[in-house]
Amino acid sequence: MKEIRIIDQTLRDAHQSLWAFRMTTAMMLAVAEQMDRIGFESIDLMGPGHIDVGVRHLRENPFEKIRLLRRKITNTPMIFVIRSRSGVGFGVAPDDISFLWIERMIANGMRIFRVFDPLLDFEKNFAQFKHAKSLGAYTVGVLPYAHSPIHTDELYVRKAQELIAGADIDAIMLKDAPGLLTPDRVRTLIPALKKVIGNIPLELHTHCTTGLGPLVTLEGVKLGADQVHTSIAPLANGAAQPATQTMVRNLRSMGYAVKVNDELIDEVGEHFSKVAKQEGKPIGQPAEYDGVHFEHQIPGGMISSFKSQLAEAGLSHKLGEVLEECVRVRGEIGWPIMITPFSQYVGTLAVLNVVNGERYRVIPDEIKRYALGYNGKLLAPIEPNVLDRILNNGSQSIAPVPPPPAPGLPALRKKYPHLNDEERLLRHALSESHVDEMLAAGPIKTEYHYQSSILQLLSEIAKRPKRGRIYVQTKDLLIDFRNTADR
Repeated sequence: MKEIRIIDQTLRDAHQSLWAFRMTTAMMLAVAEQMDRIGFESIDLMGPGHIDVGVRHLRENPFEKIRLLRRKITNTPMIFVIRSRSGVGFGVAPDDISFLWIERMIANGMRIFRVFDPLLDFEKNFAQFKHAKSLGAYTVGVLPYAHSPIHTDELYVRKAQELIAGADIDAIMLKDAPGLLTPDRVRTLIPALKKVIGNIPLELHTHCTTGLGPLVTLEGVKLGADQVHTSIAPLANGAAQPATQTMVRNLRSMGYAVKVNDELIDEVGEHFSKVAKQEGKPIGQPAEYDGVHFEHQIPGGMISSFKSQLAEAGLSHKLGEVLEECVRVRGEIGWPIMITPFSQYVGTLAVLNVVNGERYRVIPDEIKRYALGYNGKLLAPIEPNVLDRILNNGSQSIAPVPPPPAPGLPALRKKYPHLNDEERLLRHALSESHVDEMLAAGPIKTEYHYQSSILQLLSEIAKRPKRGRIYVQTKDLLIDFRNTADR
């Protein structure tokens, strides 16, 4: 009986997809010991977006967060993810800066290192993997999935071979961040990958955006996937991963061994159900199949941003046109995979093209750098007439040839001589003011408290602008609200 191992996404991708990264450390710590005892292969914890949002909005130091969780999660390895060229920020980072991120994350307790390149250009990945392995980390090579004319099975087979030849990786992950895999596609893609990767474990990561995530995962296991990524409901389904509870049940019914503790999973699920209710967070729901998503491939959060931007410009009725423009733009600029930062590039260009009434008249700096190869080699060329408009209308201060990478760490340490490397890294990747505000907030709060039912009731009552009389009586308490304003 083959054993299928579960990689948990509850603490990283699930709340990224459903709660806009807003799960606090205290919410995690409340069930960290249970999660450590469930029997997961590993727990995915942190990526670039979590560091950004954690500092800017939650006022939490990511290094302190790891240390706090590592004290409770002592047996299950935790995963850290970075982008190959930008590391943690959105710009292109010097190699020594990305190496320092790896060093500090491993020093603080991360045991698995994963790096991905949305262009499948692995030149930077190899050095990062080797550096992580030299520090004792388990490394996972990522194949980001996309739906386009150029993202063929043959391409992914070739790229898997590049990963194996270029770095001594421990596993390969097929990462379907947009949720675009279908059962039909995995029937050809996974066997092709298994044929060339040999005994290297294959991880399967998908989302439920189109409603196909659970079927894709089960079909992938039948075809050879060794490890699958799931999230504990209620932080599952919708734009997140398949639910751990349902996936485990189905895998066992298919004859696979899945050695996880169901009671502890239910405890964690109950905790996050209470958190969602108390904090007003959405609960993931199974999605109906939506084939339109395969056309524009825009993540759900970006569509919300489109609506806001168009409303500000008085162009709310243009949403459909913007989505159609996304399809057109993506093909014209080389079919980038619709994950950060390239989904933002495509979306930004589409909005600008529609709002300005002239295509490619306004070109942000990031778009021109992308076209010139600052983000890596493009898998397909940009259409010549589009490339001309990007180069001519973009900033003329951007060098036409990306400058050779230069060390960044000596200058960073000189700029902040009295800080430690962790604070230096945060100030390099994020704005000074956001780091200052995080530090001013003090240590991370480690206790999460559920409100009593009475406090929840009072909170709801306070939200209602017009009240007559509200009378509540329990065995030990009497509350009598009377509105006397009109007397």
